[in-house]
Amino acid sequence: MKQKTLPPLNWLRAFEVSARCLNFTHAADELFLTQGAVSQQIRQLESHLGVALFKRLPRGLGLTEEGQAFLPVVQDAITRLAVGTNEIFGQHKRRPIKVRGSLAFFVHWLAPKLVDFRQAHPQVDIRYISNIWVKELDGEDDMEIRWGHGQWPGLVSQRLTWDSLFPVCAPALMTTLKEPADVAKHPLLHVLGYEEGWGYWLNRVGADSVDSSTGMQFDTLVCTLRMAELGQGIALARSSMVSDLLADGRLVEPFAQRIEASESFYLVRSSGAEQHPDAAKFSTWLVEQAHRFK
Repeated sequence: MKQKTLPPLNWLRAFEVSARCLNFTHAADELFLTQGAVSQQIRQLESHLGVALFKRLPRGLGLTEEGQAFLPVVQDAITRLAVGTNEIFGQHKRRPIKVRGSLAFFVHWLAPKLVDFRQAHPQVDIRYISNIWVKELDGEDDMEIRWGHGQWPGLVSQRLTWDSLFPVCAPALMTTLKEPADVAKHPLLHVLGYEEGWGYWLNRVGADSVDSSTGMQFDTLVCTLRMAELGQGIALARSSMVSDLLADGRLVEPFAQRIEASESFYLVRSSGAEQHPDAAKFSTWLVEQAHRFK
């Protein structure tokens, strides 16, 4: 059965207001149209649907059975459209700061600290978009949190973490791990995209006999840390990402060998671009937090 095409939104709006007022003159006043224009839109809608929606009475209007059935459907659709439009586009006075960054950085570093920023700046809204290994800064973003060496052409970068690399696991696995080579007894949990992974750490601590190609691979550190919590393997942690997990005892550090990472998280933005005042506040706060928790 062929579906009826949707009528224009202005016809539906004219119907909703007219059905609510049951008077074309009052509807015209609300819609800032002439009575003739409202009447024409209603006639066009009725012609499109193939049914009469209104009964023309001597003393005003009434809804037909079809009109009564159609009214709540139209009102619900218009309300949903209005709410969605306002949520996405209605923040003219409160422009959100648009931040793009890794999910792991948000979950394990930024989220716990955002409470303080929100209390200090309740008028500043933030839109954080998680990404995986983005190559270019989106022109609509105010800033990005990026993992790397800190050198990107055309971008200004400010360091946010000073990381070291070390294995972490669930407490239940501790008894099986006496020296670095013992990690071979369990699945290695890999994060795709990092230059310095298990092979790098094992080589630096003299355990390069371990086959670092085995195990499970994930596209974010969040996954490897969660699997490690569940006792499903050993994750190679970045120090800035696991302090809370270690403090809570959800993860433990089985070895003393920590290797300094050459990569870290950086706050980056386009060079020469003027920052929105709220974005500048957030950037300053981020860098202050970085040095506070260095």
